[in-house]
Amino acid sequence: MTVDFQVADARPQMPLDATLFHQWVLPDGTLWTDFYRIGGAYLLRFPELADFQLSQDGGQIQAWPVQGVSGATIQHLYLNQVLPLALSRQRKLVLHGSAVEISGEGIAFIGESGRGKSTLAASFATDGFRFLTDDGLLVEPCDGDFQIVPSHPSIRLWGDSEEALVGKNGARKARPVQFTSKARFLAGDGIVFCGQPRRLRRVYFLGEGVQQEPVFEGMTGREALMELVKHSFLLEIEAHELLAAHFDELSCLAGQPIFYRLDYPRRFEDLSRVRQAIVKHAFKVNLHEFD
Repeated sequence: MTVDFQVADARPQMPLDATLFHQWVLPDGTLWTDFYRIGGAYLLRFPELADFQLSQDGGQIQAWPVQGVSGATIQHLYLNQVLPLALSRQRKLVLHGSAVEISGEGIAFIGESGRGKSTLAASFATDGFRFLTDDGLLVEPCDGDFQIVPSHPSIRLWGDSEEALVGKNGARKARPVQFTSKARFLAGDGIVFCGQPRRLRRVYFLGEGVQQEPVFEGMTGREALMELVKHSFLLEIEAHELLAAHFDELSCLAGQPIFYRLDYPRRFEDLSRVRQAIVKHAFKVNLHEFD
């Protein structure tokens, strides 16, 4: 998992003589990222923020900030948007999810933006547990199972989650970035990080928050595979050999009996009960009682 990341001098975002092959658009219709093929490499353009060029194998990344964009913003884009895509070019399995350590094993939470992945991880990490990743869930085979590889030791939170979870515990806040009001909190005594890989014990796909109590629902391997595909970081779907290898690894992962849907009320005062329910469910032998 080696990536050489360099930041060049600022430059304007001029029109490109390159092939546009994909775009990321935010729910409100705002263009977030343009994806280009340029020679044998890729260029990701974040309008008015920066361009990132990735080598074909994902091993080298160079960023060109737009004038006035802070170093903290570039680092934030690199860690949360660009690096997971680069790792996918190295045949790494990276998912949109957070993870925590419970009793020495890894528990992952996967879901769409806004489902509470970071809040749930921070809730554990401020209550005697340790977090493994906030987003960019890197999973790899290990001795017949899978393990979670820790990522950057920080968690991003919206203001309400910040106030409810870390407002008074002395957690260190990273420098603000220019494209989001989310704050990034650095691991330390207030938010505790696990820097060692942990065996993946459970994966919970988070629901919409319609339930009034934590509700767990078992999933078939086929259902799990569909969700894993949906939440994968992939730079390009036309690289057929790489895509086939990615799908094979996802299929092996989906064959593990570790996947559940989880819905729970999105109220901060209920997080203690939610944590207790997750710990109980993750380490209960007769899991059919929850299905």
